[in-house]
Formats: sequence, C-alpha cells, structure tokens
Amino acid sequence: MRGALRKGKGGNEGTSLEWFCAAAVVAAGSTLFGHFEEGTPKARRLSRWAAYLGVVALLSKTAGRPWTFAYIFGLPAVGAIFHVWWCLRHGINPLTAEPKEEYYRLRGWTR
Repeated sequence: MRGALRKGKGGNEGTSLEWFCAAAVVAAGSTLFGHFEEGTPKARRLSRWAAYLGVVALLSKTAGRPWTFAYIFGLPAVGAIFHVWWCLRHGINPLTAEPKEEYYRLRGWTR
C-alpha cells in the first residue's frame, strides 16, 4: 500500500501543476469576466468550464505537459482576441460592454 502512495505511482505523477493552472484560469475567468455572461444560463456556463477541465484532463493524460499548457493558456488567449475583435466590430467597448443595450441586443438577451 505504501508503495502505491509514493510519487510516480498510480498514473497521477506530474499533473498537479496543470490542475493548479487550469483552476486559476477558471477562478480568474469566472471572477473577472462573469459579469459579461449575466444573461447566459448557469448550466451553460458550468458546462463550458466542465468541458474546459475535461479537455485539460484528456490532454494531460495523452498529449503531454507542453500541449496541456498550450491549451490551458492558449484557449483563453484566443477567446480574448476573438472577444476584442467581435466587440470592436459591433461598436461595443470590449472592457465595459457598453453600450449595454446594444451588447444585450447582440447577445439576444433582454433586460
């Protein structure tokens, strides 16, 4: 039993840094940008994070650490670039989502 608990046993060696970074991205993303998603149903928001963490788990077990970190930090970076482009294209401030009425209209939400 003791041997199974040592580092390097059980198939979980070396993945704690990936999980920490992914959890930090989830926490920061939810905290800093959650107000932009106030009209999105909670189930959809949770399923996005669950899918993100599921892909992190899959990549950490199959593709390896470099690809996992590329995904952990690359997906939010691509999302941020798309967000800025989309907002500017539609006349929305990418940092404040103003004018709010136009942002809500483009997202299909009602106030």
